[in-house]
Formats: sequence, structure tokens, C-alpha cells
Amino acid sequence: NPHQSSHYPHNDNCVCTAVLCVLQIQVIEDDRANKSSEPFTTGVKGQTPPLVTTNFQVKDQGNASPRFVRCTAYNIPCTADMAKQSQVPLAAVIKPLAMLPPDETRPYMVDHGEAGPIRCNRCKAYMCPYMQFIEGGRRFQCGFCSCVTDVPPHYFQHLDHTGKRVDCCDRPELSLGSYEFVATVDYCKNNKLPQPPSFIFFIDVSYNAVKSGMVNIVCQELKTLLDYLPRENPEADSVVRVGFVTYNKVLHFYNVKSSLAQPQMMVVSDVSDMFLPLLDGFLVNVNDSRMVIESLLDQIPEMFADTRETETVFGPVIQAGLEALKAADCAGKLFLFHSSLPIAEAPGKLKNREDKKLVGTDKEKSLFQPQSGFYSNLSKECVAQGCCVDLFLFPNQYVDVATLGVVPVSTGGSVYKYTYFQAEMDRERFLNDLRRDVQKPMGFDAVMRVRTSTGIRATDFFGSFFMSNTTDVELAGLDCDKTVTVEFRHDDKLSEDTGALMQCAVLYTSCSGQRRLRVHNMAVNCCSQLADLYRNCETDTIINFFSKYAYRSLLNTPTKTVRDTLVNQCAQILACYRKNCASPSSAGQLILPECMKLLPVYLNCVLKSDVLQPGADVSVDDRAYLRQLLSCMDVSESHVFFYPRLLPLVRHTLLLDGGSLPMAVRNSEERLSKGGVYLLETGLYLFLWVGSVCVSNLLNACVAFQTSLPELDNPFSQRLREIIDSFRSQRSRYMKLMVVKQEDKAELIFKHFLCEDKSASGGASYVDFLCHMHKEIRQLLS
Repeated sequence: NPHQSSHYPHNDNCVCTAVLCVLQIQVIEDDRANKSSEPFTTGVKGQTPPLVTTNFQVKDQGNASPRFVRCTAYNIPCTADMAKQSQVPLAAVIKPLAMLPPDETRPYMVDHGEAGPIRCNRCKAYMCPYMQFIEGGRRFQCGFCSCVTDVPPHYFQHLDHTGKRVDCCDRPELSLGSYEFVATVDYCKNNKLPQPPSFIFFIDVSYNAVKSGMVNIVCQELKTLLDYLPRENPEADSVVRVGFVTYNKVLHFYNVKSSLAQPQMMVVSDVSDMFLPLLDGFLVNVNDSRMVIESLLDQIPEMFADTRETETVFGPVIQAGLEALKAADCAGKLFLFHSSLPIAEAPGKLKNREDKKLVGTDKEKSLFQPQSGFYSNLSKECVAQGCCVDLFLFPNQYVDVATLGVVPVSTGGSVYKYTYFQAEMDRERFLNDLRRDVQKPMGFDAVMRVRTSTGIRATDFFGSFFMSNTTDVELAGLDCDKTVTVEFRHDDKLSEDTGALMQCAVLYTSCSGQRRLRVHNMAVNCCSQLADLYRNCETDTIINFFSKYAYRSLLNTPTKTVRDTLVNQCAQILACYRKNCASPSSAGQLILPECMKLLPVYLNCVLKSDVLQPGADVSVDDRAYLRQLLSCMDVSESHVFFYPRLLPLVRHTLLLDGGSLPMAVRNSEERLSKGGVYLLETGLYLFLWVGSVCVSNLLNACVAFQTSLPELDNPFSQRLREIIDSFRSQRSRYMKLMVVKQEDKAELIFKHFLCEDKSASGGASYVDFLCHMHKEIRQLLS
């Protein structure tokens, strides 16, 4: 019953009952049972979608699929006062280019020819199901700003007796929540159609990079990977051109022109004034220059095998890529494979500023800020050119991720980190990440704008992008995994009759060089009663928003203040519910809204995360890396990142269940039995925990292997590998498997992810935190 609240008895010595803690698994299982059989149809305004943990099919009937847009609330307060009173954040997590499962239709492409997309004259919103046609179809009234616009003659159509156009169902932009327009030349830079993008690979060939085996692995892999560059049509060749540079404290450019017998190297040693030493033969088509490229990739590891050069540069490397894309007049992506802190004399040179003594002090925030403004300025230039940077790091010590990550984070790129990289242990994870990164669908030189109906507006944005004004989110690159999170605030009253509308439009260049507009529309309800708000919230999305907000606040605010603010806001949300919506009951009871039952357990996970409450072994670089990583996670990824899933692997149930997964158990040490085997998924790692008295030939073999499962020819082994493969396929990064035997040293790492237990760094157990929250709520109410 969605109207009910959950009441939990409470006694003063804070022994919360067991019923409290069964919740997480139970809520997920109930949602699966109720919502996975029928498709989720988006035609009804303001309905809350199934949880991210539920497997469901979506049918687009006029609002964007939850795979593209998830909201914190689907029934939002009519007034700013009511929103302020409840403290529930109003936000949407938008994943504009999300990949859809095979049984769902990807957004249709609409081509209006020379005329381009039909738009509102005043607010420039694009044609969508919320436009109302009037005067027999000759004009339309905008659902966002109410302005009336003439319908161009070529777009005219008669209306039926209900006032709908007779061609409504045949036109994606009139009947669906998500679709694409082919953009005309007016939507292109300098009013000319774009060139296809280019990919440039920059390989660090300093001593550490060569010695770890990274250089050899990258060169070998690129020979096959270049056949898998992104393309629109699987049958055709990719039109993406490629270039290659190696570097240490100088840069080596390679001419791989198809007419050459051997690649030619050109060295730029004056890194203080970076220029491109060759135009012709640097960016080439893979098929034309295959022989020369393969020869180069064979030679690079040999050329630098005996290097003694330990120093690297970093700023000039990005400048070189930027110059190359400018010279070719195209957008593109730079892939940087980098190993160490860039201390060589050059623009963007960094010093080692890691200082453990600052952790926990008011100066801690400086560790998350970049060392200088150099990389912020460089980002701005990269975004203007549509130059996206992806950084693969292989550090053995501090590299200042907070500074090196500035350009990737500002250009819509990604940072991957393989600390203490060892070829035999980490090769599989790195290569899987690289393959996916090169192949995944993405757009270039993108601009995103979010329009809203009168009464609310987009006021804040989170993610990997650049903004030069308050409305345009600029993304040099936007891939299928990236989200942009948008916060909305009231600037007027909303009405219950009309609800609220949002339209997200992303203008981008496809990998084939076509300029496009991807449009997502979302309508939600509006309410004047708080109870309606609390009945239609989505806790996973609220937590996604809160964690991004908190992680960003670390740049300017002491960590303790950030944590206290989070606890206080959640206590206010629950106190407001208690005061205004719950039936009267004794003060000794903790009362949570039905759809927010999991807010405390998830909030506690955010508070205990390495970024906000690090253990002694968590480096500043790790925290900076996780902080950047979370900023563009979608809701399903943040869900498992904060509350990992723990599955008991019981031989007979695994084999009997006809392909379905065993039910997860609570994420706590008390759920582990000595005779059992458990799989823990964190979104970045997989752990196979083996109990001390577990007897099984397979598992003894696993423990011997430590990081990969032996391929034994028995049903249990095969099923286990299937589960691991299926978990990996659902995540944007390859999860390395670690096998942990109970009572081993490595078990400490595993226990760190048991988020309902007290943590070594001082984080509260779930039960203790509930009692703390209850106390906070009672204080607010009194």
C-alpha cells in the first residue's frame, strides 16, 4: 500500500529491531516481484519507474524512458516554500546517449530537410508531445512558455475531433518521449558541416611505463583494436582517422602516411611552445595506412626498451593533440597512457604536494583542488575545439589525480586508474576497459540545454563538462555511459492541473560526422499536499544527487561540514514527513515514508565512503579519482557503488534455478557462513569470498588462482563464470575478480565493502546510524 508508512518500535538504549535491517533486500525483491512482469509504459505523467535493481522493459509512449532520465521526485511541490519545507531535492539524472537493451527501440531519427526542426518562436523548445495545436492545426501553443507559433506550410496537418493532429502517431516528435533530429548547417560551428572525428593515441615511453609492460601491451592491443573504431553502420568501415605520439620529456610524432615504406619519427624537444611538426601523414585512415601503422606499433616497444628516461611531461601532450585537431579542423578524442607525476620542465609541470597531515583538517579541501589554473585554461581551449581527453593512469606513487583529471573531467572524458600495474595481473582489466572505451558509441562537440515549463528552472549541473554561461552544458565528448545531473528550483508557483515539463536537447556530431539533436522530454505531476510528494520519490536517485552534491562540496568545504550537512538535510526530509504526513504515534517510533525506507541505510553508505571518510590506507589520489568517477555515474552504478550486492553461491540452488540469480543477502559480516561461498559486487571490483571450512575442488582451485576462475568442465564452475560475465557486462568498467579466503590478509579489503557494519575508519553500523538519525529527527521535531 503506497499510502502507508513504516513504523519501527524504538527503546531508549537504541536496540533497533531486526525488522529494520531486512529492509534493503526486501524492498528490492518486492519491487522485482511487482514490476518486472509488465512493461513500464511512459504514457502516464508522473509515475515512478521500477527500481534500478529490477529487470524491466520500457515502452516509450510520450515521456523519456527511465534509462535516459530518472527524477528524484515525480510529483513535485507547487511552491518554493513547500519544497524548502520538505528539503527533498528536485533533480533529474540524465543519460542522453544511454544504450538500450535489445528488446527496446532506439530513438527514431526525424529529418525535416533544409527547414530543420520545428521550434517554439520564443523559448526555442523543440517540437514534442506537449505542444498544443490550435486554429485547425495552423498554429501551435508551446507547452513550456505558452507562446503561439505558426506551423510552417510543409509541416501542416489537420486535427481530429479531439484536437490532435491526424498524423500524431506517425511522427516520433509528436508521440514519443525521446527521438533525434538531423541538424541543419545552422546548428554547426562556423555554419559548415563537420568533418568526422579523429582519435589520437599518446603513449608514455618513460622508464616506468616501459618496465611495467604497459607500452608493450598498448602497442600489441592497438593493432587489433583499430579494426573496431566506432561506426554507424556495422557493415561499413569507420571514418574515424587516427594518429600516434610517444613521449617522455619530449614528444615523438609519427608520419604513417600510406605511401611510406616505414613510419617516420619527428621529435619536438621544445615543449614550452608546442607545435605540430607535420600535417600530411599524421592523421590517417586505418585501412589505407595499415602496414605502416602495424610496423610502427611493432617498433615502439623495441625503440624504448632500454630507456633510462624517468621524467614525463603532461600539459604539452594535450596541447599537441589539440593542435592536431585544430589543424585537421575536426573534433576528436585523445587517449593518454600515462605513468607518473609530470615533473619535467614544461607547461603544466607539477610538484608532489601529497600531505597526509592535512586529512581531517580545514585545509584538506586543497588536496582536491588543482595545483594551478593551467589545466582549467587548457580545458577551455579543448572544449572549444571538441577535443575530449581520456586518461589511463598507471601510477606507482602519487600522480596528483586532482590536477591531471581536470582536462578529462572538463571535456566529457574519463579517467581510468591501474595503481601498481602488473602486466600479468592487470592486463585483462585494462584491455577490457580500453576496448570498451574505444568502441563505445559517443557524440563529439556537444552542447546540452535543459528547458522547463514556467515555474521551475534548471539552476545547477553536475558531471564531466564545461560551462561558459549558466545554461549551456558544453561537452567536447559525450559517451553512452555519461550522465549529467540537473537540479531544479522554483521561480514561480506551479499548478496541479498542468504539472511541470522538462526538455533536454543535446546537439552533437556522430562518429560518422553527422550533426544531430537528441531530445528527451519528461512531464511530472505537481502537488499542494506534502503526502503526495513523499509518495512519489525515488530514493536511489536522491542518493545519487546527494552524493554528487557532497563530493563536489569537498572542493570548498571541510569534509566534516559536508558530512554534517548531509545528515541534517536527510533528517529534515524525514522530520517533515513525520510532522506533516504520518499518523500520530509515540515519539519513540521511527517513521519512514514507504518509498524512503532505505534513505538512512544508503545515506550511511555515502557518509562512510572512502571519499568522505577515508581509512588510513586510502590515498589522496584514490579519493580524487573516486570523486571524479562518481560525478557522472548513473543511478544503477551509484546504487551498487554505495551498497555493494552480496550473493550467496550455494551449489544446488545455483544449478536448479533455471538461470535466475540467488537472492542477495544483507551486506554484513554476520550474513557470511564459514562453510559458504559469496560473490560481492562493488561496481569496480568483484570479490569471491570463500569460508574457512568450505569444501569444494573448484573453490580450492580458485583460491590458488587469486584473480581469475579456472575453466573447469563442471556445471558449477560454468554457472559461476556465467554469473561473473553477466555482472561484468552490466557495468561500464571491467570489474577485476579477487578471490578471498576467510581469515586471509586480503579479507580486510573485502570487509571494507560490508557497508552495514561498523567500518575501520570509524563509520557507523547501519543500526547505530538509524539510532543517530532517529535522535536527529526527534531533536528537529522538538
